[in-house]
Amino acid sequence: MAAIKQVERPDTDEGGMGYLQSLPRKVVTVYLPLLVFLIVLLFPFYWMTITAVKPNVEMTDYVNFNPFWVVHPTLEHIRYLLFETSYPGWLLNTVIISTAATFLSLAAAVLAAYAIERLRFSGARQVGLAVFLAYLVPPSILFIPLSVMVFNLGLYDTPFALILTYPTFLIPFCTWLLMGYFRSIPFELEECALIDGASRWQILTKIVLPLSVPGLISAGIFAFTLSWNEFIYALTFIQSSEKKTVPVGVLTELVRSDVYEWGALMAGALIGSLPVVVLYSFFVEHYVSSMTGAVKE
Repeated sequence: MAAIKQVERPDTDEGGMGYLQSLPRKVVTVYLPLLVFLIVLLFPFYWMTITAVKPNVEMTDYVNFNPFWVVHPTLEHIRYLLFETSYPGWLLNTVIISTAATFLSLAAAVLAAYAIERLRFSGARQVGLAVFLAYLVPPSILFIPLSVMVFNLGLYDTPFALILTYPTFLIPFCTWLLMGYFRSIPFELEECALIDGASRWQILTKIVLPLSVPGLISAGIFAFTLSWNEFIYALTFIQSSEKKTVPVGVLTELVRSDVYEWGALMAGALIGSLPVVVLYSFFVEHYVSSMTGAVKE
């Protein structure tokens, strides 16, 4: 009987991740890069916060005041933004338009992604590639023909001008994302349902969609974020001050010629970013699981 040789495992200090056991190496390879990343990520929010509560004197006097700190904080900029401008209306308009465009885009993307990935018709892959290529078309090119359609339909300077044009770049992205997630769902589930007499609509609503909740949440978060930050269409199709969205209203109404109201600008940017931050924080687990589900195949 041949002798069985015992395989020696390498010392943890010499192989694998053993080099991270020592504190100096862990500081250099883990903690220091994380600290740099955290500073780069959070510094814009810190700068917006201190600028929003900093008096105008401290913003311009760098001799007597530190630009990275606030000595005498004030809420005057926030009060001016909320009570002397149309910012609350801009915020409400942005919420309504982004929510409506997101739900409209998700409804169309679910049907498109399911048809491309599960119905197995001829040329499905080519259609999926075309959908992805449509997402790559920049809005700066699309807004010219879209503006003609918006004027002809009488939608100019109305929220529907944005609700109906935002899906032009949201649907391709959501479809491409959901295609990857639908691809990870086993075909056997649908085959069993078809044998039991279920229709395609029943399969989609009772089997595929419940299993795709993380993917739907991820696509919804991305669509809502893109709608929330969109600028070109909102600048082109909306003219009235009270109907503007936050990105356009803050830039066009708080910048007068060469006068920049930095306190109100930063307060508006900070408050405008909070809904997206809250949305990500609540659904981060579903977002991560959808990303792993979409790329695991």
